[in-house]
Amino acid sequence: MASLIGVSSSPFPTQTSHLPPSRSNSISSLIQLKRDSARRLLLLRVSCSSRKVEDAETESEPKVVLSNTSADTSISAYNWCAALGGVGFFETSYLTYLKLTNSEAFCPVGDGSSCGNILNSSYSAVFGVPLPLIGMIAYGVVAVLGIQLGQKRTPLGIGEAYGRLLLLGTSTSMAAASAYFLYILSTQFSGEFCLYCLASALLSFGLFISSIKGLGSQEVQKEVGLQLLIVLLVVSTLNNSYSASQPTNTSSAMTELEYFTTEITSPSTPFAISLAKHLRSIGAKMYGAFWCSHCQEQKEMFGREASKLLDYVECFPDGVKKGIYMANACQEAKLEGFPTWIINGEVLSGEKKLSELAELSGFTMNELTEAK
Repeated sequence: MASLIGVSSSPFPTQTSHLPPSRSNSISSLIQLKRDSARRLLLLRVSCSSRKVEDAETESEPKVVLSNTSADTSISAYNWCAALGGVGFFETSYLTYLKLTNSEAFCPVGDGSSCGNILNSSYSAVFGVPLPLIGMIAYGVVAVLGIQLGQKRTPLGIGEAYGRLLLLGTSTSMAAASAYFLYILSTQFSGEFCLYCLASALLSFGLFISSIKGLGSQEVQKEVGLQLLIVLLVVSTLNNSYSASQPTNTSSAMTELEYFTTEITSPSTPFAISLAKHLRSIGAKMYGAFWCSHCQEQKEMFGREASKLLDYVECFPDGVKKGIYMANACQEAKLEGFPTWIINGEVLSGEKKLSELAELSGFTMNELTEAK
């Protein structure tokens, strides 16, 4: 009986024990389903959010590319300014060296004398300052500005905005001067060719275009008035300088005159020969021109032999042509007429008697006796 009860009673606890787990599994399934739904919803939201971020980044990419392209363009323009300015600096440095040392320029194209005639003419200086020296300073400033602006640095400590304006103003003045010089070459030096002049003009125009590209067309339009003022100032300065440097002792009939020599016919006295030797020994110089009648008369006073002993400087060794006036030595002496004597640092204009020259130079009769 006890065994029967034990066998029969065992199923009931077993059945009752299975009912709660069934209900528990159902409840846990519902909870798991809710959790899965929440997870899926969260993943969906995250996916949508990530897609929006990607779309936003995709839409913003063209703007970034355009900005970088503009920056690269401006940097490229300033690099061109730096490169062209450097080339111009070296060219004008070479010409400045030639000007200061009175050396002849090497002209690889055309007539070899054309470059020298133009570079040594009265148009090669502005109010006494050698034009290559002015160009060297201008090209140097442009090169430094181009390097600083290209590297996004503050140029010369004046700020980027003022640096761009300074670059535009400098390149505008250089382009205006080059245009003026091209006009001078075509009118005053027709038939002659100067490679250095044309190269400098091309460099100046290239710098002007590059500076406009770097600043931007809209900014350039705002500065049109300033550019016009710079052009007028440059042209006016050059015109006044060259008008003041024109010689007053050459007539219009002498615009084309080939160099010629005149024979001295009078014989020299012992006094004239001794005086000529004395003048040469103390460094006295006589400046004159082959076409000057007073210069010829001064030489006749010394005579044939003595005139050859003088330290005579011919101011027009290549003749007289349009745009070519005096040799560098005569320009530096600032002559007012011909002949001109410079004795012991004193400038004496006009022809002088031999006795006057002897007195001014300190010539004594003892020297004449010793010469005999």
